[in-house]
Amino acid sequence: MIAHRPDEIRSPKELAPGAVDVSDDEIEGARALIDHMSCDSLEGSEFEDHYTDALAEVIKAKREGTAPPQMPEQEASAGKVVDLMAALEASVKKAKSSCGEDDAAVHELPKKKATSKSTAKKTPAKTTTKKTAKKTATRKRSA
Repeated sequence: MIAHRPDEIRSPKELAPGAVDVSDDEIEGARALIDHMSCDSLEGSEFEDHYTDALAEVIKAKREGTAPPQMPEQEASAGKVVDLMAALEASVKKAKSSCGEDDAAVHELPKKKATSKSTAKKTPAKTTTKKTAKKTATRKRSA
């Protein structure tokens, strides 16, 4: 058992959330969202637990003293290289054709003019180093 000092113990009332006003529209929206996202039956291939099934097979093989089952081969699509520029160009072409802009003109953005403030170089302020500060301090003392 852990002993706590009185200053370490807080009232649970401090941790309780405050009251919140919720409108009827927000409640109806929440109910509609829950109804839309809920499912009555958990049947079907998307609800199968393949990991637990595979683990049960491995345990069964170990009990029987046989080799565990091998993982099924995956498709070789993992090493496939996609040309991103070609895919982007095809996507842009498809989007233009769906909008009726087969040969749309490309407009260049106007270039910004350089201002004299941005091109002018600023000179750095002089800084004294420790060596020069020491030399001037010793000169002043000796004089």
